[in-house]
Amino acid sequence: MEVQIISKKLIKPATPTPPHLNSFKTSSIDQLAPQAYVPFIVYYHANGDKNENDGRRKRLQKSLSEILTLYYPLAGRYIKDKQLVDCNDEGVEYLEAQVSGKLAQLLQGELKPELLNPLFPNAMPSATTPLAFVQVNMFDCSGLAIALLFAHFIADGFSATTFFNAWATSCKAARINEVIHPRFDLASFFPPKENVMPAKPPKNPGAPIITRRFVFNGAAITSLKAIAKGGACDSDQLSTKRQPSRVMVVTALIWKALIAVAQAKYGHLRASILCHSLNLRRRTALPIPDNSFGNFYMVANARLSGDRESNVEFHELVGSLHDSIRNVLDDCKKPQNGDDLVSMMTNSLREVDEELERGETDIFMFSSWCRFSVYEADFGWGKPTWLSNTAVPIEMVGLNDTKDDSDDHHLRPKPRLKQAKPLKYDEIELGIAPDSHQRLKMIIMKCMKCTVSLTSIYQYAPYYFSNVYQSLKLETVSCGH
Repeated sequence: MEVQIISKKLIKPATPTPPHLNSFKTSSIDQLAPQAYVPFIVYYHANGDKNENDGRRKRLQKSLSEILTLYYPLAGRYIKDKQLVDCNDEGVEYLEAQVSGKLAQLLQGELKPELLNPLFPNAMPSATTPLAFVQVNMFDCSGLAIALLFAHFIADGFSATTFFNAWATSCKAARINEVIHPRFDLASFFPPKENVMPAKPPKNPGAPIITRRFVFNGAAITSLKAIAKGGACDSDQLSTKRQPSRVMVVTALIWKALIAVAQAKYGHLRASILCHSLNLRRRTALPIPDNSFGNFYMVANARLSGDRESNVEFHELVGSLHDSIRNVLDDCKKPQNGDDLVSMMTNSLREVDEELERGETDIFMFSSWCRFSVYEADFGWGKPTWLSNTAVPIEMVGLNDTKDDSDDHHLRPKPRLKQAKPLKYDEIELGIAPDSHQRLKMIIMKCMKCTVSLTSIYQYAPYYFSNVYQSLKLETVSCGH
């Protein structure tokens, strides 16, 4: 697959940002966010012929310029020393690329995430670096892949995907009247502070990072839910009668597998912390609007002690994850001011940072973009067929929906006014970036006529991964990749 950049420009807001909005103060939660850019890409099958590409290109650029009048901070530049965005309308970097081949070849093959890297723009952070990058990739079949790269230190995933959806709505409707206007007042609840250290990334393992994509199909997830509930009933350890969500059971399964790999590496069971990001919109006592732009999330830390002789049971991890999320959400309802809520966030991050420094506890980072409604982003040529991320140089597990997902989700509040349309399947895409090993092995788990594939990271891991799945009463088989 050859990707050729054919144009590159800055897209500025259609109308100048008013003088009284020229300075966007970031919040103290923004200060805690990683100083990094986060990518995602949305794929659209061909709808029309290749001759329509020129019209699409013009509509995309025009609507992006128009939506930036509402999301004007994204067209500005970040001044780190002042903890603010200079909303100077310098623009979002916009690239167009021609991709040889058909989109179906990319989506239907055995996809390695690193092959997607040329579809994403590159950001070299500096005082003049744009806060958002867009790359529109046009395939020979007229299919499109639209990539967005955004600065995490001014926006979280919910804000970025909301912006993307707003852009799509503006493009399809040819006006911005139908778009819900964002609010930029999080700093009034959480004023920036001095000497705030952002979250530390996981330590570099000293070897190349390998990222792989795995799809969990609905029947496999249903089986995992049943196992989690069955084990909990036997032991009374899952403190909820509610069916565990798909995100919980998949997260717990990967956690259990990573625990087994670490045990094989070190020769004993190690303590671990699983960190999962939670969207806090509508989950605090503070009167923060749902459409607030910026970072508004917190990390829930689920713990596993290393000083135990018994095996780690799957339902225990589901229960631990559930309890950690529920406790955080309950605690977030208590603070009556922003400072107290930020103190909670800071303490949670400090707890992980201290364990990272000691080096005796494994830290596993998870993030879920499930139910962020990206699959509703219709620019005028149909809804997307797939959402993905790209390989990132850190150890992290990311969970995304596939097109036909439907499930109550524990990590994101449900809409108040409009219920999501029920869809056909229950699937999750999971990208995992563990420290790599020269001998990469693959385990395939078969469950109820569905296949889930997981990649192990050590030459001896297949044995331990197999034991993990056998302990869950799921059939396993290895392959020679």
